[in-house]
Amino acid sequence: MPRWLPRAMVLALALYACFQLGSWAFHQLIGLLINILIAFFLALAIEPAVGRMAARGMRRGLATFLVFFAILITGVGFVVLLGSMLAGQIIEMVEDFPRYLDSLINWINHTFDTELSRVEVQDSLLRSDWLRKYVQNSASGVLDVSATVLGGLFKLLTIFLFSFYFAADGPRLRRALCSVLPPARQAEVLRAWEIAVDKTGGYLYSRGLMALISGLAHYVLLEFLTVPYAPALAVWVGLVSQFIPTIGTYLAGALPMLIAFTENPWYALWVLIFVVVYQQFENYLLQPKLTAKSVDIHPAVAFGSVIAGTALLGAVGALIAIPAVATLQAFLGAYVKRYDVTEDPRVHGHRRHGELVLARVQRALRAKKEQGGERDSDDSPARAAERIPAPSPAPEPAPAPDPGTEPSSVTEPDPDPVPVTESDPVTEPAVDRAAEHGPKPAADRIPGRTPPSDSA
Repeated sequence: MPRWLPRAMVLALALYACFQLGSWAFHQLIGLLINILIAFFLALAIEPAVGRMAARGMRRGLATFLVFFAILITGVGFVVLLGSMLAGQIIEMVEDFPRYLDSLINWINHTFDTELSRVEVQDSLLRSDWLRKYVQNSASGVLDVSATVLGGLFKLLTIFLFSFYFAADGPRLRRALCSVLPPARQAEVLRAWEIAVDKTGGYLYSRGLMALISGLAHYVLLEFLTVPYAPALAVWVGLVSQFIPTIGTYLAGALPMLIAFTENPWYALWVLIFVVVYQQFENYLLQPKLTAKSVDIHPAVAFGSVIAGTALLGAVGALIAIPAVATLQAFLGAYVKRYDVTEDPRVHGHRRHGELVLARVQRALRAKKEQGGERDSDDSPARAAERIPAPSPAPEPAPAPDPGTEPSSVTEPDPDPVPVTESDPVTEPAVDRAAEHGPKPAADRIPGRTPPSDSA
């Protein structure tokens, strides 16, 4: 066995044990990590308000406490209004239950020719086994409900505590985080932090303002139609319609429609028409003006991010998905290089006939080819040679007179003259042939003999 094998096996087992321990600890602490994440985004949301108060000389702790107190008062008021509405509806349903039961029994007797009475139905219901089992399960379920409520209150307290510390000690937290990073990384971290504060705070403030406008508009309508619990319904519509994008308005309008239907079916129709019209007004006029500078993301991207956040973290993911995506988009926008878009009608969705497109392409190719031909003709070697003056041909040397012969007055022409034209500036052949007809060496000249001609 190699010596390194036991140590490798021990190291592999140790790494596996560490992985299992980390996985177990992560699953045990997932609830706390989610609460810290919610607290961090809540601290980012209230950071602009706390920063403005601190800039005016107020201590950050006191400013954070005042902001949280205002949030607490608003939340308690909403719960009280909604709880009073639900409690009133439940009391009315309990009081009207005998009347509903009588009308149902009369309909059954008239339709199926039966002789049922309300007393017999009540006795059968009270003596039934399923009602006894339901009461027992409900009694045991009260403890579960109480534990759930206490757990929710503990989580809420944890979130508020962490978010208070994140907001009150924001500068100290940023300083501690930047102290372990080099200066270049510090600038990037601070920039990302600032973008996150702007996007998260802008998102919540713009959504809060639109929720206020939506609530007031629906409150006026519900009061005009004399629908009960108009304030609570208006607050419900305002909050649900703004913090659940795209479909939140229709989900929030379902409850006022149901309450209005109990008063008059025509009231429900008017509420539905108002909800649809207000949704169009909000999408095309109100929302672009309020969210153009804070959260400028496409509605489809917002809806997809909410679905992804819900799949990952449930309701918490749905709340923090949009500011998280807006922060990521703004941070990455500085590192993405963008170019000017060409002025083409197809960019705007205007389709053209294929013949027009083909003709335009052919004209462009023809123009490009003509420009290339002119450039090639201007830069061709022949044109360059024409601009250079042709050298004059070298004069042929006269042959030396042969002794014993009379000098000839007529010079024998060259049997193979090389013409020189303007298009052929090279005169190397003429030079070579002149060299061939130059003076013969003395060894080749024999006295008493006529030198052989070239034609021989």
